[in-house]
Amino acid sequence: MSDTIVKSNPDAPPLFFEAEAAGLTWLADAGGARVVRVVHVEPGSIELERIHTGRPQARAARDFGSALAVTHDAGAAAFGAPPDGWTGPLFIGRRPLSAAHESTWGGFYARERVLPYLELAIESGGVGRGQASIVRQACDAVAAGVFDDDDPPSRIHGDLWNGNVLWSPTGLVLIDPAAHGGHRETDLAMLALFGCPYLDEIVEGYEQTHPLRPGWRERIPLHQLHPLAVHAASYGRGYGDALADAAARVIALADATRR
Repeated sequence: MSDTIVKSNPDAPPLFFEAEAAGLTWLADAGGARVVRVVHVEPGSIELERIHTGRPQARAARDFGSALAVTHDAGAAAFGAPPDGWTGPLFIGRRPLSAAHESTWGGFYARERVLPYLELAIESGGVGRGQASIVRQACDAVAAGVFDDDDPPSRIHGDLWNGNVLWSPTGLVLIDPAAHGGHRETDLAMLALFGCPYLDEIVEGYEQTHPLRPGWRERIPLHQLHPLAVHAASYGRGYGDALADAAARVIALADATRR
């Protein structure tokens, strides 16, 4: 068996695999979580080291959590900033992901990470008009800065669901990023969205390196608005229902925070 794998798609958008390589390299440069090594990239394909998978284990999860905190702490130039030195497009899955250079998180997150995909979800039928109104109301609160804090932009994976974390015999390895400057809680919320083995141990390891702000668990629905909107645009009404539910919880949390 070869020590590498090649992913190829001649119909991929321009610079699609180059963007993946830039994101992987930027995350690896942080010196935290292990990232799959890029062997070669060219238009239409990328060659990566082959990761041999093993069974999830609690110790590996704790080590990964600690390492992920180091990756986040490496930082980014701004909220929405692309990997350092990358001036091409960004993607989440096959969908475009906008770049931005904002100093506050809430306005960036609502405008660049939720609302564009909400519009796509409405067009595709994944979100109903009434549901869209709830999501927009939540975005208004987020953009107003209700959830902004003093945490600087983190170097996040950006698409950190369980399928993009490989459990190798020597620890966890990140693949397929949508890397950009964001909020550290976003990566953790995405791990929670689709379920990840030993998530509590990942969080335990994370907090040993970088304690999370109080109330972060209550803010999980806030940070899930983006991936739920992306999925509602692509995979239908079930995700639209989940998006509207998360938005309603964000509105309630915003109201409680304002009191």
